[in-house]
Amino acid sequence: MTMSDPAGKPALDDAFAYCLSTLRDLDRDRYLACLLMSEPVQRDMAALYLFNAEIARVRDLVRELLPGEIRLQWWRDLFEKSANGEDAGPLAAALFDVIRRHKLPRNVLSSMCEARVFDLYDDPMPARHDFEGYAGETASALIQLGLMIAAPASAQAHAEAAGHAGVAQAVAGALLLMPRHAARGQVYLPLDMLAAAGLDRDAFLARTDRAKLDPAIEIFASFGLEHLDKARAHLPTASEAFSPFLPVALTRGVLARALKVKSGVFSANIAAGPLGTQWRLWRASRTRSL
Repeated sequence: MTMSDPAGKPALDDAFAYCLSTLRDLDRDRYLACLLMSEPVQRDMAALYLFNAEIARVRDLVRELLPGEIRLQWWRDLFEKSANGEDAGPLAAALFDVIRRHKLPRNVLSSMCEARVFDLYDDPMPARHDFEGYAGETASALIQLGLMIAAPASAQAHAEAAGHAGVAQAVAGALLLMPRHAARGQVYLPLDMLAAAGLDRDAFLARTDRAKLDPAIEIFASFGLEHLDKARAHLPTASEAFSPFLPVALTRGVLARALKVKSGVFSANIAAGPLGTQWRLWRASRTRSL
């Protein structure tokens, strides 16, 4: 009996229920976005989002590089084999069912894991285009895979919007996590942007020169807004096709607050509060705008 056989359906239902409940704890923003999606889309997106949350938090779970590499390689091995995930836990069982039904490209999921190897190390992000590449293989890819689930017929038509939205979302995420990253010695703000503000990696991590830190944060946040505005020009108007963009609705507020506090991002909370988060997601689900 396999997880996709009729007799195995209850077990598969349990696996999807596990994904949604666990997502609530690991990525509440995307969990709340899922609740605004239609039931079939919600179920499948929860599995995809939980996979993303798992590979995004590897650095938080390990103290040394090797265990982190092994965790990411474990997923890549599954994608490269003819596996169905049934013996690899509830997340894998649900995710591989989604992959099978929606014909999701395994190589894209594998590339998401490969991109996350960067998170394990303290090498700085070299340049703007490197950040765009990293975001393209993580946040943008997640939106594009979501489109293949929610609106496969129009997924390709909205690829450009997914690309720009993912970069904006990655910038916002890096700004939200900047205190944690800096404490580890990680620098996601591209070195060419730092150089434009008169900083290098060490000076940025030292955080002693606010006169240079402020413009560096401003450059980075403006970079995110530039991509977000480009995404808005190509957004889908149909409800199902817009579903994968819902979490991006929180991005503009984060970027705006970062522009306001600038180097204060190292101490201020620039995330929306719980009620503000729910309001922005609900509003975006109705207006289909970012």
